[in-house]
Amino acid sequence: MAENKTQPTTQDVAAFLAALEPAQRRADAHAICTLLAEISGTAPVLWGSIIGFGRYDYTYASGRSGTAPRLGFAPRKAQHVIYLMDGFDGHADLLARLGKATTGVSCLYVKKLADIDVAVLTEMARQSWAMMAARYPA
Repeated sequence: MAENKTQPTTQDVAAFLAALEPAQRRADAHAICTLLAEISGTAPVLWGSIIGFGRYDYTYASGRSGTAPRLGFAPRKAQHVIYLMDGFDGHADLLARLGKATTGVSCLYVKKLADIDVAVLTEMARQSWAMMAARYPA
């Protein structure tokens, strides 16, 4: 079975963040990184271009297994992608209060932090972290 492409690295997260352009994207990425580190109580680790917090092991019904970050984000060129592993089912109230963002299955897409309510993002990230801790105890 093929190995997952996204693996933890020993690359320096601070250097990765410092290299982001433009300045607003870099500032937003620093703020998201600080927020997720506070929620998780873990240091950030680069998983390719994803900044991950914590980790968990999973196995799908198909037998495919791997390790992934419990919480994370990727400062992409067009927008920040915040990975909330519990997804968005049952979070309509939070999404309605969040502000200008779009979603995928477990991805929250934010162009800039000024477009959203960071307190709502904080609650969403806390709920995702708690769900992952319950589902995949350390």
